[in-house]
Amino acid sequence: MKRMAVVTAGGDAPGMNAAIRSVVRTALFNGLEVLGVERGYAGLIEGKMHALDIRSVSGIINRGGTMLKTTRCEEIKTGQGLQKAARTLMANKIDGFVVIGGDGSFKGASELYEVGHIPVIGVPATIDNDVFGTDTTIGFDTAVNTALFTIDRIRDTATSHERVFIVEVMGRKRGFLALAVGFAEGAEFILVPEIKFNLASICRKIKLGRNNGKTSEIIVMAESAGDSSLIAEQIRKRTGYDVRLTVLGHALRGGPPTAQSRILANQFGALAVHFLLEGAEKSMIGIRGQKIVRADLDHSLKRRKELDKQVYRLAGILST
Repeated sequence: MKRMAVVTAGGDAPGMNAAIRSVVRTALFNGLEVLGVERGYAGLIEGKMHALDIRSVSGIINRGGTMLKTTRCEEIKTGQGLQKAARTLMANKIDGFVVIGGDGSFKGASELYEVGHIPVIGVPATIDNDVFGTDTTIGFDTAVNTALFTIDRIRDTATSHERVFIVEVMGRKRGFLALAVGFAEGAEFILVPEIKFNLASICRKIKLGRNNGKTSEIIVMAESAGDSSLIAEQIRKRTGYDVRLTVLGHALRGGPPTAQSRILANQFGALAVHFLLEGAEKSMIGIRGQKIVRADLDHSLKRRKELDKQVYRLAGILST
């Protein structure tokens, strides 16, 4: 192996820059050339790549986002798009490819390998934390802490005005972020798409809590759990209490990565290079328990990561 490439694809996550830095510096230490792909798979299809050296990744470990830029690419889902992407890699004599992203990015990586047969390693980086095969992903811890920073302040207002606050966090399909945020915040209710909830029951519990001396409630919900505006209106009508909605949205993607996100990015990025040097062809990196492991990329894509329902139940117990 003489030359490798790295790309950040799909949605950005805090810590992606730290992962790029780790990939580049580990590769250079081992005598490899490194090319960076600009703007995700769209840039790969268009042939937008440039050489990366030690200085090009200086001062980025603490920066959110991705210096390589990223965009969602529909063309990579087509046979023609995959052929174009594979030709770019082959034309640039790429011997190994590191893809930093989530499930969608990994699916593209797997299909690209089948077309071009260039070894690929997936580095899980997504605030959704929905990648099977790893306990956590780069950026997840940062997103949780960003949400907590805001909700801690919302709780002060909720208590002062005796309000119900619904706080919507990201999670297009899954509720891992909402569960972690709600559990850490001590939210009265957590709404996730994996577990059905009964709005009438929630309203009854809110009323019961007020009768027992509660003065405010925080409801954390994933964006995929329902229409937050409609839910807020229904709770207002059924309880008669003042209900406010805050949508945190894309603010959760940005900001400096936490120590945990940076450490994970450093480890994942370096091991991605080492696995390529050891001959891995289609794999991903994950962490299970406290051990970093290599997993089959296709195996990860075929399995659905399960929400921790024990944590969900405990959150309900502790919020009463």
